[in-house]
Amino acid sequence: MTPNSKLTTNPIDASELSFDDFKTIVINDYKIAYESRQASLLGRKEVLTGKAKFGIFGDGKEIPQIAMAKAFKNGDWRSGYYRDQTFAFATGICTLKEFFAQLYANPSVEADPASAGRQMNCHFATRSLNDDGSWKDLTEIKNSSSDIAPTGGQMARLVGLAYASKLYRQNPELSYLKNFSVNGNEVAFGTIGNASTSEGVFFEAINAAGVLQIPMAISIWDDAYGISVPAEFQTTKEDISEVLKGFQRDEDTNGYEIFKVRGWDYPALCETYQRAIDVCRTEHVPVLIHVTEVTQPQGHSTSGSHERYKGKDRLEWEREYDCIPQMRKWMLESAIISEEEISELEATAKKLVRETQREAWNEFLATIKVEKEQVIDMINRIANGNPIITKIAALLAGTPDALRKEVVSSARKALRFSINNPSPERDELINWYNSQASLNEDRYNSKLFTDGIESPLLVNKVRAKYTEESKMVDGRELLNACFDANFARDERLVAFGEDLGAIGDVNQGFAGLQAKYGNLRITDTGIREMTIIGQGIGLALRGLKPIAEIQYLDYLLYALNILSDDLASLSYRTKAGQKAPVIIRTRGHRLEGVWHSGSPMAMILGSLRGLHICVPRNMTQAAGIYNTLFRSDEPALVIECLNGYRLKEKLPENVGEYTVPLGEAEIVRTGNDVTIVSYGATLRVVEEAAEELAQLGISVEIIDPQTLLPFDTKQICAESLKKTNKLLVVDEDVPGGGAAFILQQVLEEQNGYYHLDGQPRTLTAKAHRPPYGSDGDYFSKPSVDDIIETVYQIMHDNNASKYPSIF
Repeated sequence: MTPNSKLTTNPIDASELSFDDFKTIVINDYKIAYESRQASLLGRKEVLTGKAKFGIFGDGKEIPQIAMAKAFKNGDWRSGYYRDQTFAFATGICTLKEFFAQLYANPSVEADPASAGRQMNCHFATRSLNDDGSWKDLTEIKNSSSDIAPTGGQMARLVGLAYASKLYRQNPELSYLKNFSVNGNEVAFGTIGNASTSEGVFFEAINAAGVLQIPMAISIWDDAYGISVPAEFQTTKEDISEVLKGFQRDEDTNGYEIFKVRGWDYPALCETYQRAIDVCRTEHVPVLIHVTEVTQPQGHSTSGSHERYKGKDRLEWEREYDCIPQMRKWMLESAIISEEEISELEATAKKLVRETQREAWNEFLATIKVEKEQVIDMINRIANGNPIITKIAALLAGTPDALRKEVVSSARKALRFSINNPSPERDELINWYNSQASLNEDRYNSKLFTDGIESPLLVNKVRAKYTEESKMVDGRELLNACFDANFARDERLVAFGEDLGAIGDVNQGFAGLQAKYGNLRITDTGIREMTIIGQGIGLALRGLKPIAEIQYLDYLLYALNILSDDLASLSYRTKAGQKAPVIIRTRGHRLEGVWHSGSPMAMILGSLRGLHICVPRNMTQAAGIYNTLFRSDEPALVIECLNGYRLKEKLPENVGEYTVPLGEAEIVRTGNDVTIVSYGATLRVVEEAAEELAQLGISVEIIDPQTLLPFDTKQICAESLKKTNKLLVVDEDVPGGGAAFILQQVLEEQNGYYHLDGQPRTLTAKAHRPPYGSDGDYFSKPSVDDIIETVYQIMHDNNASKYPSIF
């Protein structure tokens, strides 16, 4: 077997197998498990010797994962965590060489298809996309959604992966999507450690799946610890399946089928997983498999030893009930294999793993070594007797197994110390460095977005059309018409959230649409923000177009972990191997009170790079943005203005077709004296202030960026500053929040600083959350009076005689 071939497991059907066939399958299973254990042991050594940065492995979980893999079929999905390496090997999701390539952070998609070196080891993913961003046929492969390290975080998307099967099974309109499902028969497999079941997202996901009745199979690897903390401090009754007994279904209620099995008992594990997944797949109900008496021979990770916190008796028990020795013992006692044969198998496996590791290491270093030799040669040729530069080359040459950072850093240092000695040789090194910069940008910084053929930046701009008969309607009615037109156009669209279905959302944007399109497409959910977002991620990974509604912008905090850790990083951490075009719809800005008037844009901008952040000023612009997003394949957050739903707007004739390009700022009022940049609800306040400012002889130019990510890609703001030379940013976020981001974009990215003849100013909300009531709003957020007086002060500072002080 070559190091990168895929040795996978097979199901055991005792009714059809001969004893020889049975033996072959069992021996193959043991071989996979034993190779996986050797990979864990060798991987740890590679970290401790400094070749790899960090190591976390799946030792002790090998045999349960072999059993789970037997039930995993093409088209199924996994949403797991960083202990699942044996499952990955047994299903062919990952090979031994790919495992080591990821351990060494090889930045090649070919070497590490899961992450191209961007994730630490044992973070698995399959590549769902072609190079152009289009979908592969996901029914023909075994699928793994991209792992994240935060414990429990995988549970949210697991709900969506399983929910997709329900939609594909129950909605005949989706039957044309042959590349994503075969009649909804796919099971979503989840895995989690016993300690992580203490996380809120675990309970939220368990409850959501029980309510939805979806084919979700969650396996809990229970080794009785969470790093050093034993189960008595983790879980009531020290037993999570005991805690969850109330979820067990019966004849009269929905719920789960709950199974419990010991992690070292190979026959029982195979039987249990076959029964559990048969129920899950055929009856379309969630199942929970609690795998107990699991061990963790190397402790939690390479950061410490478990001998520090486990007693002698526990360690002795773990050595005896380690699943691999237990399976070995059972195989010998059952005459499946002889001692001589199994010893030979183990020796061969050890050799294979060692050879695979060396090959992965050598492949990782191969291109770096070429770059190293080139740089040493170029540095020596520009040294020209300079001892400092000569030493730089010597140090690099004397560094065995140098990493790319050491090669590039040496080149940069040599260029700095040769700055006063220009030469053709130095130019050659500069050219090399510049060429490497673009290569390294691709290796380490690319694909924050998929940038494929369905990018929202490629959607054609279609202008809104109006006639003399175009009606004036409430903003909510305009949005409703937009959603209606798009749901009729695209069967992949689904929407869900709190109060979204029956009443059509709290502001009536979806009024009447559940009755029209059914409760599979427009659905109410419980109060569970994390799994609302996870539901969206899972559906989007499986080819649907979900709108996940978070009722108010302030409530986004309850889903921020899933948005930031999972959705925002998905394209980047897979180097565009996976995409989840979720649209998060919410509403915020000015209303009333501490928890219903938030504009936490700094939090959003800092946490959600990898999402498009859309901040339309009215519902006409919001609908145009939605039309763009519905026709593209990247995730976005759309923040509607809370106080705009009942304001009158003209209804476009092409309400479901016109588009607002992302990143295209709009000048909503032209002027000559001051440029004001604002967005969302404050944009209307700025427009009102501009009227009085005009009476004071001040002409303001108002720019609405419309999206903050991307921001003003045509640099309209900088162009405006060439004319006005003065800048005010008005923002509802706290001081130094969203306004600081806008200043950075305008002054630094657009070089707007060079066009100013005075200090740029920001006008923001106060540092605290807004108090309740109209007076609270007036004294804590930018008001018309604040804007007028701030602009006037800018003009006073520029020309005090023409604009005498107000106060």
